Amino acid sequence: MMKTTGIKKPLLLGAALFALASTSALAVEPFSASYQASYMGLQGNGRMTLESQGNDRWKYTLSIGSNGIQLNQSTVFEDRDGKWRPLSGTDSSMLLIKKTDKKATYDWDKGVATWSGDVKADRAGPVKLQAGDVDALLLNLELARDVPAGKPLQYRMVEDGRVKTLAYKVVGKDEITVGGKTHTATKVSNRNGDKETIAWVVEGIPVPARILQRKNGKDEIDLRIQSVQ
Repeated sequence: MMKTTGIKKPLLLGAALFALASTSALAVEPFSASYQASYMGLQGNGRMTLESQGNDRWKYTLSIGSNGIQLNQSTVFEDRDGKWRPLSGTDSSMLLIKKTDKKATYDWDKGVATWSGDVKADRAGPVKLQAGDVDALLLNLELARDVPAGKPLQYRMVEDGRVKTLAYKVVGKDEITVGGKTHTATKVSNRNGDKETIAWVVEGIPVPARILQRKNGKDEIDLRIQSVQ
């Protein structure tokens, strides 16, 4: 999941989020979802949105705000006949008086990804791209699409100047309440050393109902959906 200087942010993975049509033709559709957010014990609000940019391009944005903390991430991606690939991304955070800003560029003509802004030299790239690569936010969308379809949950994530191979697995079913209604959610998890990302996906809801990041068995970031349009 994403890192900025001293700040951990949701990978989500979970997260994820889409209009779920048939398994053979999954349409991308705009949405806006609000979340209740908890970051290192601080309470705040979160929002996810998906907006069309025209020409089969979409912008997905995640923001989390609470007292003294503001996290904002976005990715612009291209829908190529149902295959999604990142084109650019922004990642900004403010913790009390400390602020960081990063920008990612996925140049598919050159076949490399690069990063600029508040990044270390060894995290600026270039990193070679492969077909099917995702960034951290786009991974959310892939999960929301793939879990209900029963597809393999294996991904190659290119983020922050690094490549990570991630494998999620279904770990159970839970009851989740959204907007006063109870739904059955599929719970998926990815473990990487002492870190774990868990996402709860409800078929028919275009965003993860809940996204939880844990470290050493302790909750760090917890997003719970309140409403979606």
